[in-house]
Amino acid sequence: MNEPAAGLTLPSPPRPGDTVAVVAPCGPPDPERLARGVRVLEGLGLKVVTGPHILERDRYLAGSDAGRAADLHQAWCDPAVTAVFCARGGYGATRILGLLDWDAMRAAGPKAFVGSSDVTALHGALAVELGIASWFGPMPACSTISDPEGPEPRTFGNFTAALAGTPPPIAGDRVITGGAVTAPVTGGNLSLLAALCGTPYALSARGRIVLLEDVAEAPYRIDRMITQLSQAGALDGAAGFVLGSWVGCGDPYPVLEELLGPLGVPVIAGLPIGHGKPQFSVLLGTLGAIDAESCSLAYSTGGASTAL
Repeated sequence: MNEPAAGLTLPSPPRPGDTVAVVAPCGPPDPERLARGVRVLEGLGLKVVTGPHILERDRYLAGSDAGRAADLHQAWCDPAVTAVFCARGGYGATRILGLLDWDAMRAAGPKAFVGSSDVTALHGALAVELGIASWFGPMPACSTISDPEGPEPRTFGNFTAALAGTPPPIAGDRVITGGAVTAPVTGGNLSLLAALCGTPYALSARGRIVLLEDVAEAPYRIDRMITQLSQAGALDGAAGFVLGSWVGCGDPYPVLEELLGPLGVPVIAGLPIGHGKPQFSVLLGTLGAIDAESCSLAYSTGGASTAL
């Protein structure tokens, strides 16, 4: 294990021969996509186990709250499991935060954790409760990994390199506010960050670089959610912003520029992080550096600086 400069523990990544678990803490995964995603992970030399409740369904959820929480808890506390992958996002992660035995999970030690979208809620909780950094990235039952023709090549190349600690650069295509800054990275999906306001896992941007992305949200909704975060004080003292994909959001940039530009910190945009293709991986909870001149983010693991 390493100790990132952000003060959170960076769990060791899975290696060939390791056992990893795939669980569904949010929405129900498509069984065929899930099977293909599991085969992709097995192709990396990993032994894959899946949660007992992973194919259950309760409306828009992957089974009951108790079942989804039990699968995550069981995987985390299994000493044979070195990493936990979320099958997909959707909705439901916030519903299980109060059902997890954080003391038992803390006693089990850190594990690599991968997921994005609705999983943003779990990233925040793992940082607060367990003090670990975690990967915001593609998931086995989602299109970038489990399309019939195989994983999207750029996504998969970045994904495997990121887990190995050697991710290639991720470049954006737009600078909203110039400058450079080094700070811990936090954030994730905007809708979930807004939903966590008023909870023990609410976003605290002070002294941090904040990642924001979303999907299928009209610009006025993006306006509403960023305004909510701002009025709640969640964005106070932010060191900078990294803006990922906004698939199906129309043109969000007038709103993003209006609300984030006046904060006077570096803001770069257009990074392929979130819901689009490719979908690159970001390590939340470690030290990052925005360089607006190259419109890029860099981060450090164990003291070794690597460009995202």
